[in-house]
Amino acid sequence: MSVFFDRLNGVSSPRIGLGCMNLSHGYGQYVPETEALRVLEEAFEMGYRHFDTATLYGGTANERLLGLALKTKRHQLFLASKCGMALDAETGKRIIDGRPGTLRRQCEESLSRLKTDYLDIYYLHRLDRSVPIEESVGALGRLVEEGKIGAVGLSEVSAETLRKGNAEYPVAAVQSEYSLWTRNPDIALKDVCAELGAALVAFSPLGRGFLTGAVEESTQFSTGDMRSGMPRFSKDNLPHNIALLDDVKTMARRLEISPAQLALAWLNAQGHHIVPIPGSCSVTHIRENLRAETVVLDDATVTQLNGMLLPSQVAGARYSDAQQADIDTEEFAD
Repeated sequence: MSVFFDRLNGVSSPRIGLGCMNLSHGYGQYVPETEALRVLEEAFEMGYRHFDTATLYGGTANERLLGLALKTKRHQLFLASKCGMALDAETGKRIIDGRPGTLRRQCEESLSRLKTDYLDIYYLHRLDRSVPIEESVGALGRLVEEGKIGAVGLSEVSAETLRKGNAEYPVAAVQSEYSLWTRNPDIALKDVCAELGAALVAFSPLGRGFLTGAVEESTQFSTGDMRSGMPRFSKDNLPHNIALLDDVKTMARRLEISPAQLALAWLNAQGHHIVPIPGSCSVTHIRENLRAETVVLDDATVTQLNGMLLPSQVAGARYSDAQQADIDTEEFAD
């Protein structure tokens, strides 16, 4: 397996990591710094060692937060960040830029914010369609050779793009949305990651809260919550999707675990190279998620889950048209 797992094992990390975006970005309501620092400290104390952030999150605020929280624990951690997508300081709009010079500059800035001299892995957050993937990956490879990053990662790319990038420099991991109701990696990416010895890091493994049962028909998303613009969460599609979740909830009750733990255990059963990174602002939920590490599903249960929340059953696309334009992942045929 790749250097990704060598480094993860080197800090005795659980298979489940912590996506830190929620603390600063994406869901409209952000955690005050003192509370966010407490959450990160408690996550470390309960056993998390894999912490994932990005230049984009909170317009660099999330990296700064992790730098404050984890600087005294750096050598006990697997620290991941991402480049190639950032918020424009003047307009607040996302800018995708995969040019080598941009990636090198962003890496230096990430290291400074995170108060470290190296990252365990650094992902290209989005493919810049105006820059050949080989150029972006080659630039990250040079950062590996200089000791600034431990490994190269890609995010939201297709199997074909992964192959092209890997031919330029070994890609240790790919991040992709992967969960019971988002199975795009099953089209091709999961198998190609396994073939190349790369980890498949599953972000939003709890369906942005949907798979936990926390989202209801009456849920009102706050201003700035990305889910308000996602078709699956629209008032037209959400009731249908919530009804589909009933079978998952019933199975979780039978197994005496939470729906979140069941969803994470299902992911763990999809392959040894799958690494879920659920995110939360709640210490209670973070602890609950980590306990899914010990949940082992038998083959019959996995087979049953495989038949639930199928792409053909779920109403609505996972992204809006504008968001979809920024990603390179395979899509199921209509």
